[in-house]
Amino acid sequence: MKLQRKNRRALTLGALAVSGALALTACGSDDTSGSGEGGGKETAANANIKCDDAKGQLLANGSSAQANAIQTWVKAYSTACKDVQINYKPEGSGAGVTAFLQGQTAFAGSDSALKPEEIAESKKVCKDSQAIDLPMVGGPIAVGYNVPGVDDLVLDAKTLAEIFDNKIQKWNDPAVKKLNPDAKLPDTKIQAFHRSDESGTTDNLTKYLQAAAPDSWPHEPDKAWAAKGGQSAQGSSGVAQQVKQTAGAISYMELSYAKDGINTVALDTGAGEPVDASVDNATKAIADAKVVGKGKDLALELNYSTKAEGAYPITLVTYEILCEKGNKAETLPATKSFLTYIASQDGQDTLKDQGYAPIPAEINTKVRETIASLG
Repeated sequence: MKLQRKNRRALTLGALAVSGALALTACGSDDTSGSGEGGGKETAANANIKCDDAKGQLLANGSSAQANAIQTWVKAYSTACKDVQINYKPEGSGAGVTAFLQGQTAFAGSDSALKPEEIAESKKVCKDSQAIDLPMVGGPIAVGYNVPGVDDLVLDAKTLAEIFDNKIQKWNDPAVKKLNPDAKLPDTKIQAFHRSDESGTTDNLTKYLQAAAPDSWPHEPDKAWAAKGGQSAQGSSGVAQQVKQTAGAISYMELSYAKDGINTVALDTGAGEPVDASVDNATKAIADAKVVGKGKDLALELNYSTKAEGAYPITLVTYEILCEKGNKAETLPATKSFLTYIASQDGQDTLKDQGYAPIPAEINTKVRETIASLG
């Protein structure tokens, strides 16, 4: 069983190494986690991108978890629609929502749906309307670690909660040993890293910890890190870099950042065997999500405490947030054109190779209908 898990992880990391070569830097992005050239699939997809009357500059800000997907989408879209310049800054979900609510961007990317008070505030920038959440990117939040000599590690929600809450401080702690009886765990201090910026990835991780280990995680889920102790880094790329270079480190990141030698934790969820962080396993969890938004708002409710076989519970869905009506006239054509492409079959088909999970078809159909009706 352990050998099978190692083989699956090797395949996952191999796919991510390839996808890292496909991720391209968006104009204005300060995230340089991927670079390279696209291939024939991208060329075929370009032919189906409809530019319509799109032109000018499109500003957006938000989730760094979706940055690699945005980079690839922007490359394909810009090749087809040369009159549009897209500038997406992956400064984190909190920064993205703030910028949008201040009227600075055409849309925001967020790994958490808008809160009721944020929807209310959005009515100031959405004329006679309000902001809505459109789920566009799914995927697992990997728990990456750097423990020399340990390339196969199982943790459960309780142990993870106590590690991130600074209660378990050594890698050879009895709780970790119990879950990994065959591993040679060193007497090394655990270096737990969390996001320094407000992050939907943090929000989703802490929702999982509260749902699956309520007695061990006393903090309310939030985009801002609430637990004491640990160290911080900016963005998904920042925490991934700290894990790579720090012996004893552990952190959380969207799966596409868990590449270049970063090992990932398999979760003991109570299912028959530990579950790896993979696109297919995250898809099994996302497929159980319920649409809880009202009207054309497509906010989802995820089941973080699932024990279903093969379902990886630490998942996130990244939303593109914009006005249902009342979008700026000068950017609406480009916004609709770009979002139409990324929600299309061609756009969604690019996700899996990069370690993301496409949005389930029944939900994505509603997303496409909503984009077509934007005003």
